[in-house]
Order: sequence, then structure tokens, then C-alpha cells
Amino acid sequence: MYEVILFGEPMALFVADTVGPLEDVEHFTRSLAGAEVNVCIGLTRLQHKATYITRLGEEPMGRYIEKFLQKEGIGTEFITFDSVYRTGLQLKNKVIDGDPYAPYYRKGSAASHISTKEIDAIDFEGIKHVHITGIPPALSESCRLATYRLFERARENNVFISFDPNLRPALWESKEVMIETINDLATKCDLLLPGTEEGLILMGSNKPEEIAEFYQAKGVKNIIIKIGAQGAYVKTEEEEYTVEGFKVEKVIDTVGAGDGFAVGVISGRLEGLSLKECVRRGNAIGAIQVQHVSDNQGLPTKAELDAFISSEGKIINK
Repeated sequence: MYEVILFGEPMALFVADTVGPLEDVEHFTRSLAGAEVNVCIGLTRLQHKATYITRLGEEPMGRYIEKFLQKEGIGTEFITFDSVYRTGLQLKNKVIDGDPYAPYYRKGSAASHISTKEIDAIDFEGIKHVHITGIPPALSESCRLATYRLFERARENNVFISFDPNLRPALWESKEVMIETINDLATKCDLLLPGTEEGLILMGSNKPEEIAEFYQAKGVKNIIIKIGAQGAYVKTEEEEYTVEGFKVEKVIDTVGAGDGFAVGVISGRLEGLSLKECVRRGNAIGAIQVQHVSDNQGLPTKAELDAFISSEGKIINK
């Protein structure tokens, strides 16, 4: 019995073992990338049962991802395999400072051929939460329709929906279509999780209060806006406040921080924590994640998370 459903595209990730341009690197370490799969991994490490909807290529990288998910305890019964189209790939270079260069090769991938048929096959029995990002609707028209259908089916089954815009402009046919689609999808969720820079793109401001007002005017009841090292700004129908972030001595890689934040918020909600406590947990996991190279390596167990929070931001036994 699963609590959470996620939908997206996992990619085989190859991280450079040495610093320098990717074209000069000879050795890579294989891993796994994908915003939604990062959230899946984070939730299962906190002892929540999550299942994943995607399509993989019927080839070595697709089978590698299936085994990776199974090892992490993630449900794979809603994963289908494609004998024609292949699994997406991503490369990431190793840097000393700043964000790494991480090109991906996913156009025409197996996941981009997901349709509403996969969504209609889902059994929602026992599901308490659906987490959706703005990445699947960017992959293809069929994925976009599947995303809308997932919103519909979650609503039909009275399941809580969180939505992270997670903008990937390079995947969309135009900036205008991206903005229109993401803002439309945002109106269909119970909890919206944008960042300030996403707000600037989507509605013209990076001020948390203005972003929240914009989406509340569209009917979104609960909004949590990620404001980087400062933490997160929260606005609901009843209250608004800021939850301070955790201090990080050295940021190694910011990729996956927003996914870690979502893990904290979703897991806290499933455990009955107050919204403020959920956001504090999200801030903590985001802070842990930026101190690791892998997109999901740093996602903590419950014991590691509790130790980090109680120590006010120091990583214990890592």
C-alpha cells in the first residue's frame, strides 16, 4: 500500500570523476537523476511508501533505473518499458565552486511518450498525496495531457496535490507556452512550491509576498516560496510567515535542493506536523542536499535528519 504517487522522467546520470570540461573527462560515476525520483528517494528514506509513474527504455539504462528504484524501496508497478525509444541521459561536470554544467539528452526519450493511458491505469487506493512538477508537461504533448489527467484523477479521488513548477525552459516550445501552462496547472493544486526566480519568470516578480498574492488571486490556497539560504516564505488563507533556513558552511552542489525541500514538506504533512514544522524540515533537507555532489546522495534517513536539525545544521555521521 503506497502513500504517495510521483510522475516524471528519471535519467541515468554520469558524474565526472575529475574537475574540468566534460569533453576532457575520461571517467564518470553512474548515478540517477530526475526531480521527481529525487523526491521519491527522499520519502522512502524517511520510511514513507512512494510509487513512481514513468516509462523507461527496454535497454541497460532502463533496467539499471528499475533496479535502482527497487533497491530504494520505491514502487515500480506503474513503470512501463518501451522497445523503441530509449531512456534519457544526463552528464554533470565536477566543479570546485559554483553550479556544475549538467546537459541532458532526453528529447524523444521513452518517458516523453507517456500518455493518459498510464495515468488511467493507476490504483489510488490508500494514496494520500500526489506530487507533480512542471517537468513532465514540458516533455511532449502526450506528457502534458497525462499531467492534466493526473491532476483530474487525484481530484476525483480526493487526494492532496502538491505542485513544484521546477521550470526547464529548454524543454518547452516557447516561454509563453511554459508560463501559460505552469500557471494554469498551479490553479489545480492544493499546495504550490515555487522559488523566487521562478516567480520572476512566471509572474514578473521575485518578491515572495507578490508571488503569493498573484497565486492566491488565482485561487491557490497554500503557497510556500523557496527563498534560498533565507529559508521559505509561507502564505495560506489564514496566515503568513517566514521560516528561517539553516546555515551551510560550504555549498557543493545546489542541484536537488528544491527536491529535498519538497521531501521535507510532504513527509511532514504525512506525519501530521504543522505547516511551519513541515517547512522547517524542508529547509533542513535542502541544506543537507547542497552539501553533496549527487542529486540524491545526501537525502537523509530519519535519524540523520533529526541529528541535523537538533545540531542546528551540522551534518552528523555523514
